[in-house]
Amino acid sequence: MVTFPPAFVSSLENQLGSEDAARALKAMADEPSVSVRLNPFKRPQDGKLPILEGASAVPWSPYGYILAKRPVFTLHPLFHAGVYYVQDSSAMFAGWAFRSLLERFPERPLRVLDLCAAPGGKTTDLAASLREACGDAFLLVSNEVMRQRAAVLSDNVAVWGDPNVMVTSVDPAAFAAFPGFFDIIVADVPCSGEGMFRKDEKAVADWSPGTVELCAARQRRILADVWPALRGGGALLYSTCTFGEAEDDWNLAWAAEELGGDIVPPENPFGIRTTRYGHLLVPGEVPGEGQWVGALVKDGTPGEKDIRPSLEASVEALQRLRPLRYGVVEGIWKGKDFIPDPDWAMSIFFDRTSFPEAPVDKQTALHFLHRDTIVLGDAPLGYNVITYRGVPLGFVKNLGRRCNNLHPQSRRIRMDIV
Repeated sequence: MVTFPPAFVSSLENQLGSEDAARALKAMADEPSVSVRLNPFKRPQDGKLPILEGASAVPWSPYGYILAKRPVFTLHPLFHAGVYYVQDSSAMFAGWAFRSLLERFPERPLRVLDLCAAPGGKTTDLAASLREACGDAFLLVSNEVMRQRAAVLSDNVAVWGDPNVMVTSVDPAAFAAFPGFFDIIVADVPCSGEGMFRKDEKAVADWSPGTVELCAARQRRILADVWPALRGGGALLYSTCTFGEAEDDWNLAWAAEELGGDIVPPENPFGIRTTRYGHLLVPGEVPGEGQWVGALVKDGTPGEKDIRPSLEASVEALQRLRPLRYGVVEGIWKGKDFIPDPDWAMSIFFDRTSFPEAPVDKQTALHFLHRDTIVLGDAPLGYNVITYRGVPLGFVKNLGRRCNNLHPQSRRIRMDIV
């Protein structure tokens, strides 16, 4: 049984009222829901996903589903293939807010920054939304300052498979060197984590009023540092997984006043609670965890100093940030041999005619993902693409009696495979 800090309980009661706070606290002590968001550009051959049996749709996400029960995702090859992403349903609301903002930007191409992006839930949602709205005319920069978390982000972006996503690992202040570069900045900033108390006991133990004040100050610093990179008339989507006004409404109001912008008035979609400046998703009122989302539009219009080059020039300009990932490398030549890059098979633009395909059953797929040595008796010698239910998983080099496994070490299944 979770014991919540008395000061947090008091704060929640002041914000929600005693009855609604009691309902939220009860929900936060129960088992969390589990949800997934489908990749619209990757589907199994037969179109079926057994994990969706009995699932209910997430109202604010066209590809989101709350599952009837929690599967062992590690043992699902299609999870490793990027057919879906496991993401809390409340976190998907930022995707709805982002798609609403897109309606304000008919120009193409669009440049978007996901500032605090690991592990990649919002990035993959933004990428799918941008591709559906813009086709190939967009650049999404997905940044995570913590290097270890950035590596996880990079892997998740690779598996999702959209080549228009660039992954960087720099301090937010580094983007100030690109004035007016981005049309939209999404800042899901580090916070006190009140909305994740049900899933994170450490967040409960670490919480204090002082922690909230520290987080709020850090959030303002992050917004101020990145603000020059947002063009005049551009939009900031600001979100946290916490409830308190100090980290939510007050900080968005501070940004509007001190940095210069107009807050986008919150709507009341799907019956979600609104605060003065944003939307607050509360456990017990929604199936997922706690989340707050608000937005503002920066004063002015694109200035003469704003960087508005082509996408190619934009990518070149960003090379000074030493991106961890962008686009898809098909492979490398070693002497007369061409060695395919493992991530090429993950791309939504992978040419399915470029290599022979080796369809495998679930158990063989899991052994491949475990980086075991597998045998493909009927497959041609040389490089083959392993597929499961028509979806590429990666490459092997078939030597006849065995195959060299090209699946990346960082993404291998670590659970024992029987």
